[in-house]
Amino acid sequence: MKYMEEYKRKLVTADEAVKVVQSGDTVNYGEFIMNSALLDEALAKRKDELTNVNIITTTCPFQPKTVLADPNKEHFIFNDWHFSAASRKLHDKGLCYFMPMLYHETPDYYERGYVPIDVAFIKVTSMNKHGYFNLGTSSSMTPSICDVARIIVAEVNTSVPRCLGGTRESIHISDIDFIVEGDNRPLIELPDTPFTEVDNKIARLVLEEIEDGACLQLGIGAMPNAIGNMIAQSDLKDLGVHTEMLCDSFVDMYESGVLTGRRKQIDKRKMVYTFAMGSRKLYDFMDDNPACAMYPVNYTNDPYVISRNKKVVAINNAIEIDLYGQACAESAGTRQISGTGGQFDFIFGSYKSEGGKGFVCLSSTVVDKNGNLESRIKPTITPGGTVTSHRAINFYVITEYGKVMLKGESTWQRAEALISIAHPKFRDDLIKEAEKMKIWVKTNKIG
Repeated sequence: MKYMEEYKRKLVTADEAVKVVQSGDTVNYGEFIMNSALLDEALAKRKDELTNVNIITTTCPFQPKTVLADPNKEHFIFNDWHFSAASRKLHDKGLCYFMPMLYHETPDYYERGYVPIDVAFIKVTSMNKHGYFNLGTSSSMTPSICDVARIIVAEVNTSVPRCLGGTRESIHISDIDFIVEGDNRPLIELPDTPFTEVDNKIARLVLEEIEDGACLQLGIGAMPNAIGNMIAQSDLKDLGVHTEMLCDSFVDMYESGVLTGRRKQIDKRKMVYTFAMGSRKLYDFMDDNPACAMYPVNYTNDPYVISRNKKVVAINNAIEIDLYGQACAESAGTRQISGTGGQFDFIFGSYKSEGGKGFVCLSSTVVDKNGNLESRIKPTITPGGTVTSHRAINFYVITEYGKVMLKGESTWQRAEALISIAHPKFRDDLIKEAEKMKIWVKTNKIG
């Protein structure tokens, strides 16, 4: 009863809650689909009262009203740790700024005071009888943000699933300053991404490398989902999950009986993750499900935690890779596309895992905006591009033309290996560039 009395004392409208934001404040919006559009809309109404408000988010799935209302950035500056499609479009207009990071380190950035927070906007479930609100589908940084925020404003939304931990999956009413009852708009769902034949060819090559009892991490996009779909239909046994992102294909694998987690060394029988995005099917599966365990990202993505499970299989994609083995997964030249995310964390962690394997998977070509076919294996990373995975970190690289392993390979061996899985149309040109770069020898051959 006492918690309900406290709840009523702290309950305000969204317009009242955002009055706590002052000029010069830093406001953290939340993570992924747990960003509060309701509180953003209320703050946007105060545009003319505020200047120099610094907004930070992680993969905001919508274009904030605060940003759209202020195209000259006189009132709000918008920053994102990892770009969504919405942030990418705003970045193209000069209205969003990227925040470089190693994902597993980010809670520490807040705890050390590198990113001071005045106001935290969070979206939560309804309060339980013990006075706790669940953080829903994302807790990678939110607990650390709440630890350091001067003021916490929570939007209660009944569409949010109650996602079990793990640890730090909930926040107590005593730690919240203001409560807003949301309009209960449904959580944003990711659109279906159809698999191509190239995706399926790559998936089959990855599937050959997965053993019974392996522990899986899948990145975002069609290709990892194609791999998950193929695993669900395979005869593999007792796979486990220790991943950054929980997506729909994990539900398919679990329901097919492929995922049991019984051979994991830590968090046995638990599907460990730090955030989730997908369809309603995924959100319903996660709700109050003890098979799932959500942890902050400094646990899920810590390479040394990852490596405690055996046979970790990390599957990620890239925008391009060069002949040295450097993978760019976040920008096209200087145009920010995505972010570092967990690729580095999981490739490094998978190598440290006994029997582990880390894969960078990409189609060999892409069609550019002018309709021209372009190789995604390049002599060097496009000028201005970001190296997401260092050449000494990368492990396996797979295209639809095959797979190569780069560990222990010299520069000329890497060039030969990577050209062998490039599209045949571009191999001769890549060889010429490799010769100019002094990473080709007379005995090199492309079979």
